[in-house]
Amino acid sequence: MSAALRLDGVEIALGARVLIPSLDLVVGPGECVTVMGPSGCGKSTLLAYLAGTLDPVFRARGRVRVGDDDLTNLPPERRRLGLQFQDDLLFPHLSVGGNLAFALAPHVRERGERRRRIEQALVEAGLAGFAERDPATLSGGQRARVALMRTLLAEPRALLLDEPFNRLDAALRGEIRAFVFDHARERRLPALLVTHDAADAEAAGGRVIRLAET
Repeated sequence: MSAALRLDGVEIALGARVLIPSLDLVVGPGECVTVMGPSGCGKSTLLAYLAGTLDPVFRARGRVRVGDDDLTNLPPERRRLGLQFQDDLLFPHLSVGGNLAFALAPHVRERGERRRRIEQALVEAGLAGFAERDPATLSGGQRARVALMRTLLAEPRALLLDEPFNRLDAALRGEIRAFVFDHARERRLPALLVTHDAADAEAAGGRVIRLAET
């Protein structure tokens, strides 16, 4: 069952500099909230705190929850939050299918079911028959679609999107934006998007939080 992503009193500081003042936020299932602001204002740092990967040089407090589950003190691998970055981060030593298989949830053990899920993900990405392809042979848009499907195969409870369209050329941005946001809505995943591009926020279609430079 889908659940909301909740931030309760999240505050992040670097020394005496407060990057994120106390932030309360609820992102509902299928909703995408965009966080905007100038470089260095703490956008990506906020996602790192939610993901459990915040550098200890920062001071942070506040609770992170999905539904009734408190994630605040859990290690990253137990939070089940899907992350998408500027770079697709596909493993060059694995095939396209191998990249997708790597992300499959641990409970999907039966070989035939694993193959079925990989093939279905490729169909959804418009890449049927690409399982044996080397990622290096894919276009930028194809790599972006594989990266998202890999994230979704891990069965995340929410998506954290850290400027995932930033390295795509203008012709691809609209296509990949629609691909990401449509899949998030279809799966009723709460999504938090960090970007400096107003067109990304417009495509996401949800609320916008603006962080000030401090």
